[in-house]
Amino acid sequence: MTAESPIRKIDCVRLPVDDLEAAIRFYEGLGHRLNWRRPTQAGLRLPDSDAELVVHTEHPEQEIDFLVEDAEAATEQFTRAGGRLIEGPFDIEVGRCAVVEDPFGNKLVLLDLRYGLLA
Repeated sequence: MTAESPIRKIDCVRLPVDDLEAAIRFYEGLGHRLNWRRPTQAGLRLPDSDAELVVHTEHPEQEIDFLVEDAEAATEQFTRAGGRLIEGPFDIEVGRCAVVEDPFGNKLVLLDLRYGLLA
């Protein structure tokens, strides 16, 4: 029997931008509704999903955040399977988060929403 994956679904795709205001205007112009906003990031709705497109000025790389039930348990399962822990788990505004890397060099973010969604 194969173990059930701790990765439940995509939470968000994070895109780095130089100008947050311009990025919000651009994606709203494409029909994405602004869900929330912080000084360095904004979440926009993907119409056929509860995942978000997050534009941010914090880090220079793109990132895919995967939703898990429990960041600690998911990290343990991921590393037991041969992945590597890069950072965490640590607290974020909505829950707990860990950065891991698969055996092929792909960096993934595993996060849980134990503290609730952003308003």
